[in-house]
Amino acid sequence: MIRSDVARYDELQDETARACEGVRAATILELGTGTGETAKRVLARHGAARFIGIDKSEAMLAIARDVLPEAELLVQSLEDTLPVGPFELVFSALAVHHLDAPGKRDLFARVAAALVPAGRFVLADVIVPTDPVGAKIPLSPGFDRPDRLDDQLTWLDDAGFEARMTWSADDLAVIASDLRAR
Repeated sequence: MIRSDVARYDELQDETARACEGVRAATILELGTGTGETAKRVLARHGAARFIGIDKSEAMLAIARDVLPEAELLVQSLEDTLPVGPFELVFSALAVHHLDAPGKRDLFARVAAALVPAGRFVLADVIVPTDPVGAKIPLSPGFDRPDRLDDQLTWLDDAGFEARMTWSADDLAVIASDLRAR
C-alpha cells in the first residue's frame, strides 16, 4: 500500500540503509519501526547489533515482531522519552514528518543526547520541496507536517550534528548526521 503513495519507497529504504553504513554499531535504535522493513535492511549491514525499535502502533509492531524476532520493540511515540542508550546509531524512515517543527527540534536534541560520541542519526523522510511541483507524496493536514530540508539541517546543527543530505528525490530526503565532539 505504501508503494502507491511513495513511488520511490524501495529506493528510499535502500538509501536509508546505505546512510547507516560506516558506523560500528553495537546498539541501534529505530524511531518509527512500523512493520520492520527499514530495520531489516539496516540490520543486514549491522547483523550483530542489539536492536531496539519504537512505534506508537501496536498493530504495526505485531508485524515487525515476525520480521525481527530478536528485536526489542516498544509501543511509544516519538514525543516520549527515548529508550535508554547509549546508541551508536539511531535511524528513522517516514516517521518524523508527523512532528511539528518544535517537536522535530526537540527530538533531534534528545537523539543527540542518546548517542555515543561520534554516533550517527539517519533521517529519511518527506520534506517540503523547494519547488512545489516536486510534492509527490499525498499528505493529510494536521497529521503530516513535513518541513524544508534546510530547516531540518539547521535544527540538526543546533542539536550538535554535522548533517549532510545523502540522497533526495522530489519531496523525499535522506540525511546522515554525525554527532560532533562534545
